[in-house]
Amino acid sequence: MFYFDDLNGKRILRSDFLNGKKEINAFFTTRGESPVTQDFAKRIISPVQTHSDHIEAVDEREEYPDTDGMILTEPDTAVFLRFADCTPLIFYDTKHNIAGVSHAGWRGTAARIGVKTAAKMVLNYSTKPEDLIVLIGPAISMCCYEVSEEVRDTLLSTVKNTKDLYKDRNVDLKKINARQLEEIGVKKIDICPFCTSCNNDMFYSYRKENGTTDRHYAVVKLNVIETKQAR
Repeated sequence: MFYFDDLNGKRILRSDFLNGKKEINAFFTTRGESPVTQDFAKRIISPVQTHSDHIEAVDEREEYPDTDGMILTEPDTAVFLRFADCTPLIFYDTKHNIAGVSHAGWRGTAARIGVKTAAKMVLNYSTKPEDLIVLIGPAISMCCYEVSEEVRDTLLSTVKNTKDLYKDRNVDLKKINARQLEEIGVKKIDICPFCTSCNNDMFYSYRKENGTTDRHYAVVKLNVIETKQAR
């Protein structure tokens, strides 16, 4: 379940799926200035998003062009991606302390970027889908997201079970991403109930605001955990 919290005087959204997980700090921002300041982490990485399905692991590079998914393994590094209606996905491997974040607009959803992010974690870091916690953040909901028949059919073709994912030409991007992940074995998925268009006072909406360039963020950071040394 999602709940509001405060960070540096700014309102953010967290999920209680990660409560008690001291190793990770993950949240979604709301309208206004970002609460992520330079003292938040040793490094702050923000890739150049292009609605691709390209996923990179954070390394020593500072720039990540054409990248809409990132995997994070090092502590005290933060990654944030930008959103205004598209679906934000945050991943956490509870066994290996590895995180990921993806940007899934309709193109990214059609390309199954969430599944590909999980698959890269499985391939490169021995993640198991059943050990993943996935947070699906604020995004435009089915009530406000009408698309062409071609786009609708393309999105629905990415899952085996299309029940409750569409009504006429309106589709539910959040649930489609969740269904894709469920069908590869992910069991712990928290879906944010807020529609960015309906709740435009709290979030930016590309559709509602006629192509706004303002964005809210999905932020993930692995914390430095100090261990007590035996005397």
